[in-house]
Amino acid sequence: MQKTRLVSGVRPTGLLHIGHLEGMLKNTASLQDIYECYPFIADWHSLTDVTDTSNLPHYILQAAVDWLSAGIDPEKSTLFIQSHVSEHAELSTLLTMITPVSWLERCPTYKDKVQNLTQHLNQREGPSTGLLEYPVLMTSDVIVYKAELVPVGADNVAHLEVSREIVRRFNHIYGNVFPEPQPLLTKNAELPGLDGRKMSKSYGNTIQLSDSPETTRKNIMKMVTDPGRIRRNDPGNPDVCPVFAYHKVYNPDEVPQIDKECRSAAIGCVDCKRNLTDNLIAEMTPFYEKRAQWESKPKVVREVLAHGANRARRVAKDTMAEVRAAMNLV
Repeated sequence: MQKTRLVSGVRPTGLLHIGHLEGMLKNTASLQDIYECYPFIADWHSLTDVTDTSNLPHYILQAAVDWLSAGIDPEKSTLFIQSHVSEHAELSTLLTMITPVSWLERCPTYKDKVQNLTQHLNQREGPSTGLLEYPVLMTSDVIVYKAELVPVGADNVAHLEVSREIVRRFNHIYGNVFPEPQPLLTKNAELPGLDGRKMSKSYGNTIQLSDSPETTRKNIMKMVTDPGRIRRNDPGNPDVCPVFAYHKVYNPDEVPQIDKECRSAAIGCVDCKRNLTDNLIAEMTPFYEKRAQWESKPKVVREVLAHGANRARRVAKDTMAEVRAAMNLV
């Protein structure tokens, strides 16, 4: 009996960071024995933010290394590059014909990025049509495999609703072709950036998965802490300290003690960071070891991606044959 299909993608706009590992890569790897998983590298999606593509091949290969190092098994999951399966683009084009612009303009991500473009980049021409149609291509990424599940955090459920609306409209007009993709709520570790803001490649505040343990240690030691704690003997507030958020993930057994010692100033920020670093690197060591192995075999990684694209393409072709028939495009 065919397993339920699940699709999960990551954009190669730069090197992936520890937030990707805890929020997406590990989650997908943990589900591949239960579901038929299609993890992919969304290179087309990255073009909504990036115009200089000189580093894109490197970022794509590194993203594949990260997926594999996190536990994705090519024998169990179909790992591929988005642009290597052209059916994604064909279906996206057809979906744009039935998707109202108003649906796309109200998307929270679109609104945020438009604001960022106008306020920070002063881009007079405004956003690209690719950015506006991002949810349509995202919908295509999912339903071209007739996937029923998309792993998301609770704060991203609203984004998937646009895809569900598009599917409902298509099925209403052309017949019941696609299942409505459902959110699979995952526990996303809330790991802030080194400066306390959201961890983002665009902010340059990330702990990259390709960093060595030594570099990771140096970065953590530079991480901001409770801004209200000026001196060593000042009581701290773990609730506003980015370092404490990492303790919850990589040092959960000591969280109550660290919380108590921080509030009473029994422990300083430097010692707190050292404690975190030791535990984080110990937890990450298996990942580092697997990553070194995969990174040393780029030819094998490319073969995995090519095999995955072939496997994904076979499924996507069958879907598109059904779509064309439903739309009388035969």
